[in-house]
Amino acid sequence: MKFIEEVVVEEFLPTFRSLLAERLREEGLTQSEVADLLGISQSAVSKYVHGEVDRNEQLAAAGPVTNLVDRLAEGLTTGDMTTVDALVEAEVTVRDLERGGVLATLHEEAVPGLAAYEGNAIHDPDGRIRATGQVRASVRRGLRVLRNTAGFAATVPAVGSNLVECLPDAGTIDDVAAVPGRIIDVRGEVTIPGDPAFGVSQYVAGVLLAARAAGSNTRAAVNVSYDPATVAALEEEGATAAEFDPEAAVDEAVAAALSDSPDATVLYQTGAMGVEPIVYVLGPDAPTVAERVRAVV
Repeated sequence: MKFIEEVVVEEFLPTFRSLLAERLREEGLTQSEVADLLGISQSAVSKYVHGEVDRNEQLAAAGPVTNLVDRLAEGLTTGDMTTVDALVEAEVTVRDLERGGVLATLHEEAVPGLAAYEGNAIHDPDGRIRATGQVRASVRRGLRVLRNTAGFAATVPAVGSNLVECLPDAGTIDDVAAVPGRIIDVRGEVTIPGDPAFGVSQYVAGVLLAARAAGSNTRAAVNVSYDPATVAALEEEGATAAEFDPEAAVDEAVAAALSDSPDATVLYQTGAMGVEPIVYVLGPDAPTVAERVRAVV
């Protein structure tokens, strides 16, 4: 595992400083002046200028890097640019190179698996890799809450529970992270069979997606056994509950329930022939819905 920040430190910084030190010396600055501008020692400047520091040739030849070096060398030499101005420009260039430029390429070379996520660099806060990682981490936190909640095991229905959370733009179950195989009660102990993954939940994810399709901004859900006392306790905690028809299609049933109670954060059905009664607790993320269950069991 290698972070892109390591690529910046190990490859970009020595190359960039070497190029910039060389250009500043070409502009007539002394080693002492270059050292002051770059915040490094004179001996380091000497090594950069005399080629004693290895450069990454991909970075050294990259247009954005050479253009940055030229701008900074000129601006720092003439005094039109402060060191803070130069730092800001360098930071902006680094972020741009991480979002699909040469730094992203070098990161993919170091971590080949990233190539499967073209256009979604791991450092990009809006990229899928970062988003999926954050969602899985959120589900793990929620699972820790449930695992450490006394009495939760007793609320696990016969069909099992699941804790799910979706990506911000979720459209299908492939955009929803959940526990593979569901959470089960084994002799009074909460058993979680695997690490959260995407596309492994059908019904709980389906209820969550149906709620979102009906206008809810919820992103997470957990299901527990139906009990009127559980619903009442959730309402006492400030939740709005809405019942849906267990015999209707999930999308239609949830939409109908939310049309009457659009702010509902608890959806429940009281069962039917061959259908176990279930309560679904909704919320903005997995830890929140887990804490809502913890408060009432």
